[in-house]
Amino acid sequence: MSPIAIDGSSPASNKTKDGQALEELSDAINEVNVFKADMAKEKGLYDDSEFDKDKDKTKFRQYETACDRVKNFYKEQHTKQTVAYNLKARNNFYSKTRAEMTVWEAIEKLNTLIDESDPDTSLSQIEHLLQSAEAIRRDGKPRWMQLIGLIHDLGKLLYFFDAQGQWDVVGDTFPVGCAFDGRIIYGSESFKDNEDYGHEIYGTKFGIYSPGCGLDNVMLSWGHDEYLYHVVKDQSTLPAEALAMIRYHSFYPWHSAGAYHELMNDHDKGMLKAVKAFNPYDLYSKSDGIPSAEELKPYYLELIDEFFPNKVVKW
Repeated sequence: MSPIAIDGSSPASNKTKDGQALEELSDAINEVNVFKADMAKEKGLYDDSEFDKDKDKTKFRQYETACDRVKNFYKEQHTKQTVAYNLKARNNFYSKTRAEMTVWEAIEKLNTLIDESDPDTSLSQIEHLLQSAEAIRRDGKPRWMQLIGLIHDLGKLLYFFDAQGQWDVVGDTFPVGCAFDGRIIYGSESFKDNEDYGHEIYGTKFGIYSPGCGLDNVMLSWGHDEYLYHVVKDQSTLPAEALAMIRYHSFYPWHSAGAYHELMNDHDKGMLKAVKAFNPYDLYSKSDGIPSAEELKPYYLELIDEFFPNKVVKW
């Protein structure tokens, strides 16, 4: 039986959510983004990654040939990610009592979102996170970036709490409050049922924003990236580059397609470089060997303590 995540954060706490379905959808979204991590010489933060150097990049992110589940997911996401919903989601995050646990406990909790007996799924969530972190580690990237590899998907814990479905947990992110750019996956046509589409303010190029306002002032669609960014920004000593990697790693219209650059300020230009450095490791890196969580746990517990002053984090 597939595992389920229990939502106990609302009066409807007796409802269940199929975590296996979330992972299957997340894997399907990333199916065209699979990289194989290889041993590599030490590299600096902005040096090219090594493990993916022999991959044909034209074969990745082929969404036009994606399965119907992915296409239906994006249709729902593009319909329901509105300004009103995003304001409500942020208000819920800051006003409600949040679960408390250590980062490693959060990783173990996230691990229940996958059914290890599923013949189509070979990796547990911990193994995937460790493979991402280890690929960064083998490439000689900074310790804080190794930690980002380990925690970058922890925002999926949102599925246990206030998520309305899968559409506000996974998938590519984009700004709300301004016109939906055609470079968003499946283009602006998929937003026609969104209540903000064609809005007299939200439907204009800059909407509620202004040129050069900076992405810190832009509301990105609520999901595991944005959620985790809000969790860690005030509870860690991670540098700005690390926070950008968390917040923008699914913001493909921006870091890969060149959209919304008119909203950037000088700070964002530096952050874009950092996100691009992280991006190859975010594309669901896999290696031949399955990492041992128990063997690697001491190293990563030390790494977590280095950047999270308080062992217990509010999620």
